Amino acid sequence: MKSTFLRPLLEAAVVLFIIIGAARWVTGLFSKRTHVYQTTVARQMRLLFWPLLALGAGLSVLPAVAMGEGPVSGFEWGLTAGFLLFTMALSGPAVLLHLRYWLLNHETVLVFQPTENRFEVYEAGQRQTFERRDLARIYRVTCRARRTFWARYDYLSLHLHDGRIIVLTSLLTDLEPLASFLRSLPTERSVQAWCWI
Repeated sequence: MKSTFLRPLLEAAVVLFIIIGAARWVTGLFSKRTHVYQTTVARQMRLLFWPLLALGAGLSVLPAVAMGEGPVSGFEWGLTAGFLLFTMALSGPAVLLHLRYWLLNHETVLVFQPTENRFEVYEAGQRQTFERRDLARIYRVTCRARRTFWARYDYLSLHLHDGRIIVLTSLLTDLEPLASFLRSLPTERSVQAWCWI
């Protein structure tokens, strides 16, 4: 019974994954390289793929044990709870970081083209007016834990002379080229186990 319910869902997910991958490949052939970065579904799925896969694996065990044939022993419930907690510990921090970064940057658009010395930030369609000389300092935070699901979540905080702070997260793009572009400014680098803002 379980396999008759889960098999069509799995087949639909595989077909959807193939269609999205093929559409992305075809559109990539005809599009030119962009210098405008924002939170796209493709970027979010690239960051969330493994955390969501682990979370799905952990959550799939619970209904399998609960709807299984015959009584379930306390030992089996203990193993199920342990596996569920383990997968939550693996994927939970990445999902929390993703939600936090999305709240910060879902309306942010970054226009960055270093060859033309172009660097602009838009919040909710409004350009944040500042020049490079208006930046007092840069705060760059990267993740120390390289082999975790949340290792690719990092952020860059731009502190302006007028007191404004603009936060750019890894949901927009890879921030290392931007940090290199701003290297002439005073930069404070921090390496943390978990890059919470």
